[in-house]
Order: sequence, then structure tokens, then C-alpha cells
Amino acid sequence: MALLKRCVAVGLSAAMLVSLAGCGGQAQQPTGAPTAKETPAATEVPAAQDDTKPAEKVTIVFARGMDSTKASNNIVEAFNASNPNIQVKFQEMPSDSGQQHDQYVTAFSAGGSEYDVFDADVIWPAEFAQAGYALALDSYIQRDGINMADYMEGQVSALKFKGKMWGMPKFTDGGLLFYRTDIVDKAPGTWDELMEMAKANKGKEGTEFGFVFQAKQYEGLVCNAMEYIAAYGGQVVDGDGNVTIDSPETIKGVQKYIDIVKSDFVPNNVTTFTEPESHTAFMEGKSVFIRNWPYQWNLGNDPENSKIAGKFAIAPLPKGDARSAATLGGWVSMINKNSKNPDAAWELLKFMNGAEGQKISAMDGGLSPTYLPLYNDADVIAKNPHFGDKGFVDGLKAAVPRPVSPIYPKLSEVMQIEISKALAGEQTAEQAVKNMDAQMKAAVADAQ
Repeated sequence: MALLKRCVAVGLSAAMLVSLAGCGGQAQQPTGAPTAKETPAATEVPAAQDDTKPAEKVTIVFARGMDSTKASNNIVEAFNASNPNIQVKFQEMPSDSGQQHDQYVTAFSAGGSEYDVFDADVIWPAEFAQAGYALALDSYIQRDGINMADYMEGQVSALKFKGKMWGMPKFTDGGLLFYRTDIVDKAPGTWDELMEMAKANKGKEGTEFGFVFQAKQYEGLVCNAMEYIAAYGGQVVDGDGNVTIDSPETIKGVQKYIDIVKSDFVPNNVTTFTEPESHTAFMEGKSVFIRNWPYQWNLGNDPENSKIAGKFAIAPLPKGDARSAATLGGWVSMINKNSKNPDAAWELLKFMNGAEGQKISAMDGGLSPTYLPLYNDADVIAKNPHFGDKGFVDGLKAAVPRPVSPIYPKLSEVMQIEISKALAGEQTAEQAVKNMDAQMKAAVADAQ
């Protein structure tokens, strides 16, 4: 993701810079016959054999964005060492996720097989599945007994489209609440409580604001809006990509976002705030609360650049009527439908996104695992102490994907425009939702 185009592209800590991309944490796996309900573009794995590891040595290519850490190379080296008949070449792609996306589309749309396994932004799977670029992995997952309950639910949901799994979760990111422990004793449990606490504590310990977040018209606005919508029980699309945004629950969520933007405890120019404006205000001691991505932890605890180092804690975002919800960020791994060695590609995917590979990513890259048992791993916690923080883990577990749709960029554009108008007072929450519903349904119809 380009730096300010995607809400996550601003992870300025070293851990986040390893994979600039989609909302959150990007500073940068026997085939059944298709059913009548499946999209014609859906591609299933070939019939699995009892042992799919190749008998003869094959070479496959793994592609992902620029990695400034040693994690990706270390994963490839570890896999190659334990799989003498499968050797992996690491192809580094541009750090900008938009450029990565376009290079993949160019290659895959031409039937190219130059990339066997590739990392994908969490907002790409439905698009790539619908276009026929990706291999469905359900048969491999079932055959090898992969327990998807061991992975964070939000990441798994982002990979499901038309009833199939199109990849495996790799690392995660999500919106979190950070709060000043020298001002408040505990985090608010609900959005209403946050509003009360932000108002009551604004001005204490030199603060100017009660709460800062992202509300500019860009991808970050969609990430913030989804958290309110999901918290109050709304949704944008269903599991098949059908538009379901027009509901009382969605309207209530959008209204809560409006209420907070118009409150007297946020900056009066909060509709110009992206991640840098938000985290700078928090680090300078100007706000009691901030909604931001996990990179805030390392950034805020840097004593050379932060006035509040050691004076804040992490919590899940507050609950609405339905739940606590955080917008999902992070990346997944997928297999090219045209790979000449899909079985070997699966072996890499299984290793890389399983316990061993994700441990390397966490230890050497500082990336938040999607494989839940690693949050109880002593080595991982020793290297990343905040991974052992219950507020941090519970916050990431609350993550929900942005609309899983093959035309997500268009849906995002509609949301940015209509919700921005509502935040500016140009229309009501109900009008914004009605407009989004009509425009999204028209966009879906045009794409069919």
C-alpha cells in the first residue's frame, strides 16, 4: 500500500516497515467436483495423492513485497533445508502494495506461472478468486488435517469466498485502543463509555484532546467506519459478496462515528487526520486515547521520540451493541492457479504459515502471528513482550475483514465519499447508508 493511501501503510516501526500494504501493519494451503453454485472462475486443487511431496527435485518461486528484515530469507532457508526435493527461490516485489497487485494481475491474467506462491493483502483474495488467479485449498487443508480454529477468525474469514478457502493466514494487524495509564485506570468497555471518559479526562496531564483517530477521506476512514459498523451489528456484504449494508445496525454504527467526530473532545480538524497526525498527537502527550494499529506500541515506547513512553496500555476497541470489532489488516499467502508445481507450492505454504514459519516471522520480523498457539510461546513473547499482553491479543482476535468482494476498491471508494459527507454534516447517517447501498449494488451489477 502506498504510504497514506492505505490505512496501514504508516507503521513506522521497523516491524511494520517489513511489509507495506493493506489496512493495518503494512509499513509493508481429494478434490470435490464443483457445484452449480460455484463461480466458473473458481479453481480447485487437483486430486491429491497419498504423498504429494515430489519424488524429483523441483524449484518454485515465492513472491512477496520488500522485506527489510531477515524473516523471509530465513523462512526460505529453513524450508529448503528440510525439503531437499523442493527448493524455493525468493522473488522480492515492490514495497508498494498497489504495484505488487498490478504486477500479479498482469502476470496471472496472461496465464503466467512465474510465481508459484505469493503473499497477498487481506483485501485481495475475493478478487483473485473471482478472476481465476488463485487455487482453492480446501482439499489440501482437509487432507493434511489443518485445524483452522488454530488461526485468528478474522484472517480466515478474509480468505473465504463462495464457500472456499483461497489461501492461508500469514500475519495479522488490527485496530486497537491505546490509553494513558497515568490518566485513567482502565480502558472503556463500550463506545459510550469512551465518549464519557474522553470528555471527563480531556485536559489532564497536559492533554488537549480526549480521543484521536483517523477520519480523513482515504482508506483509513473505511477502516475506522468498519469498526463502528461491525460493533453495532452491521455489515457491508455477505459471504457471497452481496451488498447488505442497508440496515438499522449499520446506520447506528455510522451515527456513532459521526457523534464522535462532532464531539468537543476530539481535534476540530480530525477529518484531516491519518495515522501520522494521530500517533504524533498521542506521542506528544496531547490525547488520553487513540485508535491506531499495533505499531503504535513500539513507536509510543521509544523514549527518544515519545513523551508518553511507559505511560500507556493496550485494549481491544470498545464494544457497540453487538461486539468489539477491529478492522483487519495484515497479509495472507496464496497459490497461483497456473503453478506447474501446486503440490510443492502447498508444502511451502503449509510450512510458512504454520507454527514454524510464523514463529520465524514473529522472532525475526516482529510480525503478529495469525497462528494462535504462538501467543503462548515463551520465545516469541520474550522477543515481543506485547504479544503476551491480553489487551493486545484480544484486540487482534476481534478483527473483522473489510468487505470481502472482488470489487473491493470500488466499495471502498463509495464508503469514503459517502461517509465523509456524513462526517462533514452534509447528509445524515441514514442518507449515507442508503446512498452507499444504491451505488454498491449498481457497481456489483456492472461487474457481473
